[in-house]
Amino acid sequence: MQRSSRGPTSRAEGPRRSRSSAEGRRARSEGRMQDDGARGGRRGRTVRAPRQLESRSAATASRAKPASVRTEEVSEAPEFVAGRRPVLEVLRAGRAINKLLIAEGAEGGSLAEIVGKAKAAGVLMQKVPRPHLSTIAGEGHQGVVAYVAAHEYADLTDVMSRQTGQPPLVVLLDEVSDPHNLGAVLRTAEGAGAQGVVIPKRRAVPLTGTVAKAAAGALEYLPVARVANLNQAIDQLKKAGYWVVGSTAESGTPYTEVDYKGKIALVVGSEGQGISRLVRERCDYLVNLPMHGKVQSLNASVAAGVLMYEIVRQRG
Repeated sequence: MQRSSRGPTSRAEGPRRSRSSAEGRRARSEGRMQDDGARGGRRGRTVRAPRQLESRSAATASRAKPASVRTEEVSEAPEFVAGRRPVLEVLRAGRAINKLLIAEGAEGGSLAEIVGKAKAAGVLMQKVPRPHLSTIAGEGHQGVVAYVAAHEYADLTDVMSRQTGQPPLVVLLDEVSDPHNLGAVLRTAEGAGAQGVVIPKRRAVPLTGTVAKAAAGALEYLPVARVANLNQAIDQLKKAGYWVVGSTAESGTPYTEVDYKGKIALVVGSEGQGISRLVRERCDYLVNLPMHGKVQSLNASVAAGVLMYEIVRQRG
């Protein structure tokens, strides 16, 4: 097989291209990739939502949310840490934080140190109305609430260097927002012998308690890297010799007609939009699954499972 001149020459044992396959064009990298780099450490005081808030109906809860706050941030009632001192201690300990919410107009005291440490750790931050924080954590939040991850995140380099006894396989999820889908993908990826899973920081579900439950223990064995820029993560994988295969519901090579025996980075898109344009352009191959019914797309975790086990089948 002759490689495209655009790809790194070190990826010599890549998938075979059928005549119907289309090689993705390289796009200029956008933004600076930052892995979370969060490390384990002692934990701060963990607080859960008050009992009376947990029992409210979904309709009442949705009316209480300000329009400026995306529902994905609070839809699962994940674990959080509230109050300036507890949040500061969590940051000092290096515990993985999915997002930091700061009340509009909050200032003074230890807030500057909290913001500085959060920026240094690459934590996503968002300013929200103070009543929104009170809805989440009661009145003692002191203008700061941190959503903590259900598990520590890994670095992408750690995922790539992980030895599984199988040929290298990394699974990347492009803006998958359903926690049950993410958990199911993690469970399947662990069973398929993947090195790890890569998710973006923005517009995607992080590691929450719901994800951990759906993963059925896979998080204890499978590393998950959370990156600021999925496009740059793909570029990094390509430089390391991975062939990037993207799943698409549109035109592409039938998924069984690609050779997956080399180093593979499998990209699966979101439930509604699929993989984004820039991610699509970085793929070496776009593959599709046959759809013979009226519905023309599969659930993201189902599609990922079919593709991962085709990879397992080919590798024997």
